[in-house]
Amino acid sequence: MKKIIIFLGIIIGLFAAIALINNNQQKESSEGNPYGKDTLQASTIDQLDDPNYQNLILPDELKKKLDKKEDVTVYFYSPECPHCKETTPVVNPVAKEMDIDLVQYNLLEFEEGWNEYRLESTPTIVHYEKGQEKARIVGSQEAEKFKGFFQTNVK
Repeated sequence: MKKIIIFLGIIIGLFAAIALINNNQQKESSEGNPYGKDTLQASTIDQLDDPNYQNLILPDELKKKLDKKEDVTVYFYSPECPHCKETTPVVNPVAKEMDIDLVQYNLLEFEEGWNEYRLESTPTIVHYEKGQEKARIVGSQEAEKFKGFFQTNVK
């Protein structure tokens, strides 16, 4: 009986140590991140160094821009969305080529964006003029569709 209790104690201790190490690794990965959060989802952490996900906008920053009646084009995405993973490397070069500042809003980290901006799916790009929504394009598209969207609504 003593051996079973010792054995169970060791197993519980190992699980606790693994959980602690995992938690510390997640916090270390999240420290100094551009999201300003203590912890991030693993899929967001995986994108921190990805050049396709460097033009981030935080909820407060977007709200300020819209309240100031500024023009802004926002790419709403989730790091776990397969359509977003397909779309990002297509739309980013188009925006860059057309000199459009396409800011990226991570809905996995800031879920309030779904309701705040009336989003139904990702990816969604919304262009705001003078703080008001002017146009949106939803879903994965070919580069030419994004180019047409930007030419018609942003430029």
